[in-house]
Amino acid sequence: MSSPELISPRSARVSAARRLAKRNFRGKDRLFLAEGPQAVREAAGHRAAGGQSTLVELFATVEAAERYADIIGEARTAGARVHLASEEVIADISTTVTPQGLVGVCRFLDTPFEDVLAARPKLVAVLAHVRDPGNAGTVLRCADAAGAEAVVLTDASVDLYNPKAVRASVGSLFHLPVAVGVPVERAVAGLKDAGVRILAADGAGDRDLDQELDKGSMGGPTAWVFGNEAWGLPEETRALADAVVRVPIHGQAESLNLATAAAVCLYASARAQRASGGCRAVTES
Repeated sequence: MSSPELISPRSARVSAARRLAKRNFRGKDRLFLAEGPQAVREAAGHRAAGGQSTLVELFATVEAAERYADIIGEARTAGARVHLASEEVIADISTTVTPQGLVGVCRFLDTPFEDVLAARPKLVAVLAHVRDPGNAGTVLRCADAAGAEAVVLTDASVDLYNPKAVRASVGSLFHLPVAVGVPVERAVAGLKDAGVRILAADGAGDRDLDQELDKGSMGGPTAWVFGNEAWGLPEETRALADAVVRVPIHGQAESLNLATAAAVCLYASARAQRASGGCRAVTES
């Protein structure tokens, strides 16, 4: 039996995928790259609102196609074009130092902000001024793990489809609605109108997260606003919130990084929302 034919490095398909590493081409084509078995598997199983498959195309080395035959099958079932490629082609398309042999081309999947509001979410993460793609993807992953029903990236935050952000989300990008490019003022106003309490996470906040939990005041619909990695939230953004809350530091650490603080805040809300009467009912029982 002859070996499967590999796609040419000079193929127009390879060139089209390669250019998606740049934001302007991603925006023009409304396509982005998902790398590795976890992200590709999630993409193959994801469908847009109209039932259209998110995964459009998949490039795989022969070794990866054999190792992840189930993913290849899911990709074909989803209607994606599957191309066998040399390691050199995968390395050329990939944005990682050590590619895992699978690179998918996916359709944009962000959700209109109006649809997020219409769903009446109970827990939302708002990324305001978050510039690091790794942090953005990690916060998205934390929001997914905590059971948040949406994530909002403001117009001052990093591109959702930056390859580093996609990788850092470890597939969570495909699990929950994400609205992008929303001005922070609009995000806060819309969520407030939807009955959501706005909490700004800031190390200089005048309220303590532990105290808020003990008061039993965190059981209602909540949106956490997270700021820039280096300088936090500007005063004008903090002023939009119903409360500015700090994560207490009980040891000697100077502070928490963005993703860690986001995980603490989101899980605090998740616990409060799942406990009858808030966390006070749990701690005093």
